[in-house]
Amino acid sequence: MKKYLLALSFSVAIITTPAIVDAQVSNNEWIPCQEMPALIQRFNADSRVLNRYYSPALNNSRGGFGADWSIGSPEKNTRLQKLVQDYQQQLAAVNFKNLSQECKADYILFKRDLASRLEQLQLDAAALQKVASWVGFTDKIYALEQLRRRGTQPDAKAVAKEWNDIIDQVKQLQEKIKKTNSIEPDQVATATAAINNARNTVQSIFEFYNGYDPMFSWWVPVTQKSLDEALNAYSTAFKAKANSTLTATDKSGIVGVQAGRESLIRQLKNEMIPYTPEELIEIANKEFAWCEAEMLKAAKEMGFGNDWKAALEKVKNTYVPEGKQPELILKLYNESIDFLKKNQLITIPPLAEETWGMMMMSPERQLVAPFFLGGADIIISYPTNTMTYADRMMSMRGNNPHFSKAVVHHELIAGHNLQQFVNQRNRTYRNFGTPFWSEGWALYWELILWDMQFAKTPEDRIGMLFWHMHRCARIIFSLNYHTSKWTPQQCIDFLVDRVGHERANAEGEVRRSFTGAYPPLYQLAYLTGGRQFYALKKELVDSKKMSYKEYHDAVMKMNAMPVEMVRAILTKQPLTEDFTTNWRFYEKQ
Repeated sequence: MKKYLLALSFSVAIITTPAIVDAQVSNNEWIPCQEMPALIQRFNADSRVLNRYYSPALNNSRGGFGADWSIGSPEKNTRLQKLVQDYQQQLAAVNFKNLSQECKADYILFKRDLASRLEQLQLDAAALQKVASWVGFTDKIYALEQLRRRGTQPDAKAVAKEWNDIIDQVKQLQEKIKKTNSIEPDQVATATAAINNARNTVQSIFEFYNGYDPMFSWWVPVTQKSLDEALNAYSTAFKAKANSTLTATDKSGIVGVQAGRESLIRQLKNEMIPYTPEELIEIANKEFAWCEAEMLKAAKEMGFGNDWKAALEKVKNTYVPEGKQPELILKLYNESIDFLKKNQLITIPPLAEETWGMMMMSPERQLVAPFFLGGADIIISYPTNTMTYADRMMSMRGNNPHFSKAVVHHELIAGHNLQQFVNQRNRTYRNFGTPFWSEGWALYWELILWDMQFAKTPEDRIGMLFWHMHRCARIIFSLNYHTSKWTPQQCIDFLVDRVGHERANAEGEVRRSFTGAYPPLYQLAYLTGGRQFYALKKELVDSKKMSYKEYHDAVMKMNAMPVEMVRAILTKQPLTEDFTTNWRFYEKQ
């Protein structure tokens, strides 16, 4: 039975001091009401402190404020469930009808997120129960961690014996794994997460007492080292069992966890996308066909007739010499920013222009991110001196000027860089993070700039079309994978054969999609979210109700949330406490 992995939209907001909140509540440009921002901020603060407290304290960090909600101890799971239930009661006490339109949207989204979080915690608890026979020894480790948190001095000799017994138990379990025919990938993921959390907990206990407690320092260190090694080997054995099971039919070496159709349906509903996986694949195939038709037009202009792949090959070979890619990125950025300003498309704060930076991507990271990334900095993917000749050529060809021109604005302004800049300065309590907003917004600019003929030459159009085809392909291959119709190798072959990817880049893309900690809907969120923003643009800009600049600035000031809620706020849609998604935005394209 599949574990239903929810694409959770929680992320921790910046904690604002009460004095600042009070000063800003009256400023409607910053915050639209008092009730919802205050409630959301308190929840963020409470969840952060509980995550910190109930996570292993490594290197004297007490878990750190970066600790997340992932599978940990049963104690942590139970406490977080209680937290969510407490806030569900507090939210139920809010008078929904008296809220402003924006705060009604906040209410709906906060209610949704609390329900999703509780469901995920319950699923995590059930998943742990399924692998209890493999990780039952962790209870003793967690019991000692509970005592450590309040500084209880342990019986060091007893700890050494208990940990030595766990080592024997782990080794027996490891032998049992070898004799087990197969283990479901979702159970492998749960068990390895539990083992690794227990391993961190052992380290937490050891770092606290060792060197400070004389008897602990005499009895435990050698046993702790052996236990750490045993747990690491045990975790590796689980992963190896999953690899051997899946690679029998797939040679890519990429092992992920398929969500399953039922889970995808739940996640789509949670993200306010009223389409089935099959409908989204059908839409993506239609857009892919449009891209191919436009590719043929560009290929004919370049003298390649109906062979658009030959035209694509010529574009790939326009790569710049080694060492010159950063200069190219700056040139393309300047072209993009000048176009945005000339057409008065969005407000660009001078400080945002001043402070974006550049970084070079490591060869290791390029294995899962073959193209550049963006945010506060643009992270440039280009060959290094440690790569093989074949890998260097694939990296250079895959990051040629025409491909790069199509997406510099996606990563910087008005895409991810500007999103981060504006989000940190507007409605900072509101962080209903979703890739349909973050990636969808950055992708939307690719659609708008295509319409506005930002690409002047057929080569530049091929660059933009390549990326549009790539976004269509992400929908097609990711949904086929998560519904168990395609293997990772089939996904790679699809990217190479249909989109024209370099094989190493295709492998990196698929590896990133299924093993890079991305939720199942992430890859389809680019084009799907972009189409949501595009449909809303048609409602507001094409109808002359707003200018491009007014529309784009308004979206930015709303901060991150599902696009349907942005629409509800900007178009004053009627909202109820039990609002459900109903916006069939693709029909309006």
